[in-house]
Amino acid sequence: MYLDEIIAGFKSPGMIVFSIVQPGLRVYLQEKAQEKNIITFDIISPLIKMLSGVINQIPLGEPGRQYELNENYFKRIEAVEFSIKHDDGQSPQNLSKADIVLIGLSRSSKTPLSMYLSYRGYKVANVPLVPNIEPPNELFQLDQSKVFALIIDADTLVSIRKERLKHMGISEDSSYAKADNVIEELRWVRNFYSRHSQWPVLNVSGRAIEESAAEILRIIREREQS
Repeated sequence: MYLDEIIAGFKSPGMIVFSIVQPGLRVYLQEKAQEKNIITFDIISPLIKMLSGVINQIPLGEPGRQYELNENYFKRIEAVEFSIKHDDGQSPQNLSKADIVLIGLSRSSKTPLSMYLSYRGYKVANVPLVPNIEPPNELFQLDQSKVFALIIDADTLVSIRKERLKHMGISEDSSYAKADNVIEELRWVRNFYSRHSQWPVLNVSGRAIEESAAEILRIIREREQS
């Protein structure tokens, strides 16, 4: 046993500081150390005892539980990888493989919302909408219940785009962030959404990503139950 090797190779003076989760091994180490007059210090048992009392649960005494991998873990990893590869209109040929497809104008929270949902285990793709540029045909060929349309108010979008330009070192006077241009884009996208009434339209203005995600998941659950 490796503990025997530690004790056998130990040279005094000194002490052994340990954080062993398994009760049997803790006792074994302390007894063997005492036989050789070695001082030991258990740094984890008091914490486990206190935490057990706070949460009213008996400790399992199994090391490495925080690293345990399960099916849900691998599902989340797969979903995150999918969402990264299908961000901002990438690989439209795979849209049908997504669990959720988000569409919306530039800077309407598509990417952060995609990432948040992917951490929940959903494969999410997002497609940017640009006036006078046709979306990929695959968007209309997949199961339309997967599509969620995002909308945002003009003032919020202008503010977000200006901040984006500032971050990129580009003048805020760019048409990308001008109010008139943004209002026109929003008019166009609302008209586009109106032609596809099967898509739920979510207003993300002033909403936390968690709130928007919860609304999408609520719609999905209601559909599954109907």
